[in-house]
Amino acid sequence: MRKTLIDAVERTADTIFIPLTVGGGVRSLEDISRLLLSGADKVSVNTAAVEDPSLIRRSSERFGSQCIVVAIDAKRTDRGWEVYVYGGRKPTGINALEWAGEVEDLGAGEILLTSMDFDGTLLGYDLELTKRVCSSVNIPVIASGGAGKPEHMLDVLTRGGADAALAASIFHYGEYTVQNVKEYLSKNRVPVRL
Repeated sequence: MRKTLIDAVERTADTIFIPLTVGGGVRSLEDISRLLLSGADKVSVNTAAVEDPSLIRRSSERFGSQCIVVAIDAKRTDRGWEVYVYGGRKPTGINALEWAGEVEDLGAGEILLTSMDFDGTLLGYDLELTKRVCSSVNIPVIASGGAGKPEHMLDVLTRGGADAALAASIFHYGEYTVQNVKEYLSKNRVPVRL
């Protein structure tokens, strides 16, 4: 685990007062421990979990399942959706829906589901993928990949069944504020804290 990441987590945790999830390059129980001790509320794992699924069980037993988020980067194939690792560069041959059920059984507290097909498109989330994963597990699913406007978040939370929606570009480029999105969702009967 890079010291620069630990320093960034510490500075961020000292500055913000919302739950902080950190991922990227997490490989071991020691990495998870360092991130949690640095101020992260949750830690996200992807590649390490695929390469050693026992990491999910060991980390949830040690730190509590509420701290362990398994990120699933999924890409559509002719057989469904396949899990990718190493930042979406390496296919695994693992079916994303089956993997979602397995990570739940292993003790993951949440799934961060990214549609690689929709990520960066600003055309909306992959509602079919999201709905299928959400209906196959009993833990919260955070939808990621494709948000371009508040309507997309409403769709993934209502029609897709996601428990939360991750968005980046629409906020980074200043097209919408978090408050804009919260107000839109609230007007459409999605419970949000205003």
